[in-house]
Amino acid sequence: MSSVELAGGVAVAVGTPCDDATFTLSEHDTEDRRVIPVPSVPDALDELRERCARWPQAAAVCDDVLRALDPAAPAFGGVITESLAYSTLQSGREFARWLAERGPAAPVAIPDPVQAARVDDALHVRFNRPQRHNAFSTDARAALLEALEVARLDRSVRAVTLSGNGPSFCSGGDLAEFGTFADPASAHLARTRHSPALVLAELTERLGDRCRAEVHGQVLGSGLEMAAFCGHVRSTADAVFGLPELSLGLIPGAGGTVSITRRIGRWRTAYLVLSGRTIDPQTALRWGLIDEIV
Repeated sequence: MSSVELAGGVAVAVGTPCDDATFTLSEHDTEDRRVIPVPSVPDALDELRERCARWPQAAAVCDDVLRALDPAAPAFGGVITESLAYSTLQSGREFARWLAERGPAAPVAIPDPVQAARVDDALHVRFNRPQRHNAFSTDARAALLEALEVARLDRSVRAVTLSGNGPSFCSGGDLAEFGTFADPASAHLARTRHSPALVLAELTERLGDRCRAEVHGQVLGSGLEMAAFCGHVRSTADAVFGLPELSLGLIPGAGGTVSITRRIGRWRTAYLVLSGRTIDPQTALRWGLIDEIV
């Protein structure tokens, strides 16, 4: 086995699986969760080397947070650790560079960002910002929490389904409003005191696979992170899955270091973040990121 150390202390093993590496690259398919099959190891290493060199702080923090997580532990501790790390990066130079390149924030208000309806003992919750591929905004988070609280508090709700209107399930955080937080500490408190991730984790613990996500189109960033908390994830064949946060100088911030790691292990979660690559439903199913393709 050989190992290559990249910027940020990211250690990529080649060939033989290694527990201690951030992940292992191989040109051979395998079920081992420590290993990411790629068409060309040299090409993958070149791409990873470039990305980690551009965002070394975010790469390092991603590696630290994933190594610190106990997937078998309750979600609360992992979500708190993730949020504190995310807030640290929000005050860092890499996120500041992205904000400068993007320009001033311009939040987009869309009425009724989440729709909810109860049918008998089932609650159906749908993201409703189709014009923006259901990009997750502050008002959408508040509306989602309000809907999920019904199921959390009312034990007569026996099933919850999370889905999205329009061409995509959820394309991740709405980049137009990033950077509008008052300060990183306030952002941390908002994320953790008003966390859809923790409510979805609680509902899945109670309902099992009757807490479901039905995903299609873009399933990225926070969209993927929230869906992965559900007990059963059903995907259409056109879906695309990924974690693009590194290119903002950030890590997943909607609980994904917990929910996705629980499903596919820290090694493949790290690869999705550090590579920025997307995967198709067939790969997601093999890895255990989703449970069904329709």
